[in-house]
Amino acid sequence: MSFTFNELRHSCKDNWRVYLHHDFVRRLGDGTLAPEAFRHYLKQDYLFLIQFGRAFALAAYKSPTLADLRHAKAGLDAIIDLELGLHIDYCTQWNISEQELNELPEARATLAYTRYVLDTGNRGDLLDLHVALAPCLVGYAELARWLTEQPGTVRGESNPYEAWIAMYESAEFQAAARAEIAWLNERLADVPPSRFKQLCRIFDDATRLEIDFWDMGLEQRM
Repeated sequence: MSFTFNELRHSCKDNWRVYLHHDFVRRLGDGTLAPEAFRHYLKQDYLFLIQFGRAFALAAYKSPTLADLRHAKAGLDAIIDLELGLHIDYCTQWNISEQELNELPEARATLAYTRYVLDTGNRGDLLDLHVALAPCLVGYAELARWLTEQPGTVRGESNPYEAWIAMYESAEFQAAARAEIAWLNERLADVPPSRFKQLCRIFDDATRLEIDFWDMGLEQRM
C-alpha cells in the first residue's frame, strides 16, 4: 500500500481546516487584524524561525544520503540566509528593531511547537522530522493560496498585511512547498500502515500546535 502527503493531510482534516481558516488568518486577509496582535506574532515568529533553522540543521545530521543532505541544506539556507533577513527587514517596517527581537522571551506557544519539532526529530528519523515541519512550510503556502481565493481578502495598499500575504504566495515559497511535498510523497510511498499511523499522529500534533501559535498571536499571549 502506497501513501501520499494528501492522505497525511486528510488524516487530520478537521484540525487542518481550523489551522488554515483560523481567525488570525482571515483577519490578515481582510486587513482587520489588530496591529498589536500582528506585531506580537512577528516577534514570536522571529524566534520560531531560529528554532526551525536548528531543526533543518538536525535534518542535515539525520540525512542518510547526499540528496537528503542537500535538501536539508537548502532548507537551512532558505531560513538563515533569506527568510530571517527578510523577517528582520519586515519587522523594522513595524517599528520592531533587531535588538528588540534578540532580547525577546519565547511565548509558551513558541516553546511548545518548536521544541516538539526538535524532540520529534531527535527521537525519530528524518521522515518524522519532516512530517513535524510540514504544517509550517506546506501549510503557509496553502493558506496563502486560500486567502487569494477568498472574496473578502483585501489586496494592495488598502491591506496593511499585503506584504505578508505576498511573501507566502510568492513563486519561490510555493516552489519550496511543492518540493517538500514531493520529498514526503517519495518517502511515504514506502511506509507500512502501522508506520503511517504514527506519522499521522505527528502531523496532527504539529497542526494543533500551529493552531496554538495563531491563538497566541491573536490573543497576544506569552
